[in-house]
Amino acid sequence: MSQIAYLPVGKREQTKAANRRSILDAAREVFGELGYETATVRDIIRRTGLSVGAFYNYYRSKEEVFEALADDGARRFRPLLRAAYESADDFETYVRSAIQAYFDFLADEHENWQARRPAGERLPHTHVQTPEMAAVFDEIRDALAEVMERGDAPRVDPDYLAVACIAVSREIGERMLQRRPIDTNAAADFAVGLIMGGVAGLPRLPSD
Repeated sequence: MSQIAYLPVGKREQTKAANRRSILDAAREVFGELGYETATVRDIIRRTGLSVGAFYNYYRSKEEVFEALADDGARRFRPLLRAAYESADDFETYVRSAIQAYFDFLADEHENWQARRPAGERLPHTHVQTPEMAAVFDEIRDALAEVMERGDAPRVDPDYLAVACIAVSREIGERMLQRRPIDTNAAADFAVGLIMGGVAGLPRLPSD
Protein backbone atom coordinates (compact mmCIF):
# COMPACT_ATOMS: atom_id res chain seq x y z
CA MET A 1 0.00 0.00 0.00
CA SER A 2 1.49 3.31 -1.04
CA GLN A 3 2.24 5.93 1.55
CA ILE A 4 0.70 9.40 1.04
CA ALA A 5 2.86 12.21 2.36
CA TYR A 6 0.97 14.88 4.26
CA LEU A 7 2.38 18.18 5.42
CA PRO A 8 2.14 18.68 9.18
CA VAL A 9 -0.87 20.79 10.13
CA GLY A 10 1.33 23.69 11.24
CA LYS A 11 3.28 23.62 7.98
CA ARG A 12 0.10 23.49 5.90
CA GLU A 13 -1.29 26.54 7.67
CA GLN A 14 1.98 28.41 7.16
CA THR A 15 1.89 27.57 3.45
CA LYS A 16 -1.72 28.75 3.14
CA ALA A 17 -0.92 32.00 4.94
CA ALA A 18 2.12 32.56 2.72
CA ASN A 19 0.09 31.94 -0.43
CA ARG A 20 -2.65 34.34 0.65
CA ARG A 21 -0.05 36.97 1.47
CA SER A 22 1.58 36.44 -1.93
CA ILE A 23 -1.76 36.94 -3.67
CA LEU A 24 -2.60 40.10 -1.73
CA ASP A 25 0.86 41.59 -2.28
CA ALA A 26 0.59 40.85 -6.00
CA ALA A 27 -2.91 42.35 -6.15
CA ARG A 28 -1.69 45.58 -4.56
CA GLU A 29 0.94 45.91 -7.26
CA VAL A 30 -1.42 45.02 -10.09
CA PHE A 31 -4.26 47.29 -8.95
CA GLY A 32 -1.73 50.06 -8.44
CA GLU A 33 -0.11 49.73 -11.86
CA LEU A 34 -3.05 48.77 -14.08
CA GLY A 35 -6.03 50.08 -12.15
CA TYR A 36 -8.78 47.97 -10.62
CA GLU A 37 -11.04 47.99 -13.69
CA THR A 38 -8.28 46.97 -16.12
CA ALA A 39 -6.60 44.36 -13.91
CA THR A 40 -7.53 40.71 -14.30
CA VAL A 41 -7.11 37.61 -12.18
CA ARG A 42 -4.43 36.40 -14.60
CA ASP A 43 -2.45 39.59 -14.05
CA ILE A 44 -2.47 38.86 -10.32
CA ILE A 45 -1.59 35.19 -10.74
CA ARG A 46 1.42 36.01 -12.93
CA ARG A 47 2.91 38.06 -10.06
CA THR A 48 2.54 35.26 -7.50
CA GLY A 49 4.25 32.27 -9.07
CA LEU A 50 1.21 30.19 -8.11
CA SER A 51 -0.81 28.07 -10.50
CA VAL A 52 -4.28 29.09 -11.62
CA GLY A 53 -5.73 26.23 -9.59
CA ALA A 54 -3.82 27.29 -6.49
CA PHE A 55 -5.16 30.85 -6.80
CA TYR A 56 -8.75 29.63 -7.00
CA ASN A 57 -8.24 27.61 -3.84
CA TYR A 58 -8.18 30.96 -2.02
CA TYR A 59 -10.20 33.47 -4.06
CA ARG A 60 -12.87 33.13 -6.73
CA SER A 61 -12.50 36.57 -8.36
CA LYS A 62 -10.62 39.85 -8.28
CA GLU A 63 -13.59 41.25 -6.33
CA GLU A 64 -12.89 38.76 -3.56
CA VAL A 65 -9.22 39.70 -3.62
CA PHE A 66 -10.09 43.38 -3.28
CA GLU A 67 -12.40 42.61 -0.36
CA ALA A 68 -9.55 40.68 1.27
CA LEU A 69 -7.29 43.73 0.80
CA ALA A 70 -9.94 45.91 2.44
CA ASP A 71 -10.19 43.44 5.31
CA ASP A 72 -6.41 43.41 5.70
CA GLY A 73 -6.31 47.21 5.77
CA ALA A 74 -9.02 47.35 8.42
CA ARG A 75 -7.13 44.81 10.53
CA ARG A 76 -3.96 46.91 10.41
CA PHE A 77 -5.87 50.11 11.16
CA ARG A 78 -7.66 48.84 14.27
CA PRO A 79 -4.69 49.23 16.66
CA LEU A 80 -4.32 52.86 15.50
CA LEU A 81 -8.01 53.47 16.14
CA ARG A 82 -7.76 51.95 19.62
CA ALA A 83 -4.73 54.10 20.43
CA ALA A 84 -6.67 57.20 19.35
CA TYR A 85 -9.44 56.38 21.82
CA GLU A 86 -7.07 55.55 24.67
CA SER A 87 -5.17 58.81 24.26
CA ALA A 88 -8.24 61.07 23.97
CA ASP A 89 -9.43 63.24 26.88
CA ASP A 90 -12.79 64.26 25.43
CA PHE A 91 -15.21 63.72 22.56
CA GLU A 92 -13.71 66.15 20.06
CA THR A 93 -10.19 64.94 20.79
CA TYR A 94 -11.27 61.35 20.10
CA VAL A 95 -12.98 62.29 16.83
CA ARG A 96 -9.95 64.30 15.73
CA SER A 97 -7.43 61.63 16.76
CA ALA A 98 -9.37 58.85 15.03
CA ILE A 99 -9.86 60.79 11.80
CA GLN A 100 -6.26 62.03 11.74
CA ALA A 101 -5.05 58.46 12.25
CA TYR A 102 -7.28 57.28 9.38
CA PHE A 103 -6.09 59.95 6.96
CA ASP A 104 -2.45 59.34 7.85
CA PHE A 105 -3.05 55.62 7.29
CA LEU A 106 -4.64 56.32 3.89
CA ALA A 107 -1.72 58.53 2.89
CA ASP A 108 0.78 55.83 3.86
CA GLU A 109 -1.15 53.21 1.90
CA HIS A 110 -1.28 55.52 -1.08
CA GLU A 111 2.46 56.07 -0.94
CA ASN A 112 3.13 52.36 -0.64
CA TRP A 113 1.04 51.09 -3.54
CA GLN A 114 -1.79 53.30 -4.75
CA ALA A 115 0.41 56.09 -6.09
CA ARG A 116 0.79 54.22 -9.40
CA ARG A 117 -2.98 53.92 -9.83
CA PRO A 118 -4.23 55.40 -13.12
CA ALA A 119 -5.15 59.07 -12.69
CA GLY A 120 -8.75 59.70 -11.80
CA GLU A 121 -9.68 56.08 -11.02
CA ARG A 122 -11.48 55.55 -7.74
CA LEU A 123 -11.13 52.15 -6.16
CA PRO A 124 -14.57 50.60 -5.61
CA HIS A 125 -16.02 50.36 -2.13
CA THR A 126 -16.57 46.78 -1.06
CA HIS A 127 -20.16 45.64 -1.29
CA VAL A 128 -19.87 43.39 1.74
CA GLN A 129 -18.96 44.05 5.32
CA THR A 130 -15.81 42.05 5.95
CA PRO A 131 -15.16 40.79 9.50
CA GLU A 132 -12.42 43.35 10.18
CA MET A 133 -14.46 46.20 8.68
CA ALA A 134 -17.35 45.20 10.95
CA ALA A 135 -14.95 45.17 13.91
CA VAL A 136 -13.77 48.70 13.06
CA PHE A 137 -17.39 49.89 12.95
CA ASP A 138 -18.19 48.21 16.27
CA GLU A 139 -15.12 49.77 17.87
CA ILE A 140 -16.05 53.28 16.70
CA ARG A 141 -19.69 52.92 17.75
CA ASP A 142 -18.79 51.50 21.16
CA ALA A 143 -16.21 54.23 21.77
CA LEU A 144 -18.73 56.93 20.89
CA ALA A 145 -21.34 55.34 23.15
CA GLU A 146 -18.88 55.13 26.03
CA VAL A 147 -17.88 58.77 25.64
CA MET A 148 -21.55 59.74 25.72
CA GLU A 149 -22.21 57.64 28.81
CA ARG A 150 -19.40 59.47 30.60
CA GLY A 151 -21.13 62.75 29.81
CA ASP A 152 -18.29 63.92 27.56
CA ALA A 153 -20.48 64.23 24.44
CA PRO A 154 -24.10 64.99 23.48
CA ARG A 155 -26.26 61.87 23.79
CA VAL A 156 -27.16 61.12 20.19
CA ASP A 157 -27.66 57.85 18.33
CA PRO A 158 -24.18 56.23 18.39
CA ASP A 159 -25.06 53.78 15.61
CA TYR A 160 -26.03 56.52 13.15
CA LEU A 161 -23.17 58.72 14.29
CA ALA A 162 -20.60 55.99 13.68
CA VAL A 163 -21.99 55.42 10.17
CA ALA A 164 -21.88 59.15 9.46
CA CYS A 165 -18.31 59.56 10.72
CA ILE A 166 -17.11 56.64 8.62
CA ALA A 167 -18.91 57.85 5.48
CA VAL A 168 -17.63 61.43 5.85
CA SER A 169 -14.08 60.25 6.49
CA ARG A 170 -14.12 57.80 3.59
CA GLU A 171 -15.31 60.35 1.03
CA ILE A 172 -13.06 63.17 2.22
CA GLY A 173 -10.14 60.75 2.40
CA GLU A 174 -10.71 59.64 -1.19
CA ARG A 175 -10.72 63.26 -2.37
CA MET A 176 -7.66 64.01 -0.24
CA LEU A 177 -5.67 61.34 -2.09
CA GLN A 178 -6.47 62.99 -5.43
CA ARG A 179 -4.98 66.33 -4.35
CA ARG A 180 -1.36 67.42 -4.50
CA PRO A 181 0.23 67.75 -2.10
CA ILE A 182 -1.68 65.30 0.08
CA ASP A 183 -2.54 67.28 3.22
CA THR A 184 -3.87 65.00 5.94
CA ASN A 185 -4.09 67.82 8.48
CA ALA A 186 -6.28 70.01 6.28
CA ALA A 187 -8.52 67.05 5.47
CA ALA A 188 -8.85 66.19 9.18
CA ASP A 189 -9.66 69.81 10.08
CA PHE A 190 -12.48 69.85 7.53
CA ALA A 191 -13.90 66.46 8.50
CA VAL A 192 -13.80 67.18 12.24
CA GLY A 193 -15.40 70.61 11.75
CA LEU A 194 -18.16 69.08 9.66
CA ILE A 195 -18.86 66.28 12.14
CA MET A 196 -18.69 68.42 15.27
CA GLY A 197 -20.88 71.10 13.72
CA GLY A 198 -23.37 68.49 12.60
CA VAL A 199 -23.55 66.82 16.00
CA ALA A 200 -24.67 70.10 17.53
CA GLY A 201 -27.86 69.98 15.49
CA LEU A 202 -28.73 66.29 15.98
CA PRO A 203 -31.74 65.16 18.00
CA ARG A 204 -30.81 64.00 21.49
CA LEU A 205 -31.59 60.56 22.86
CA PRO A 206 -34.10 60.52 25.70
CA SER A 207 -32.52 60.34 29.12
CA ASP A 208 -32.92 57.05 30.99
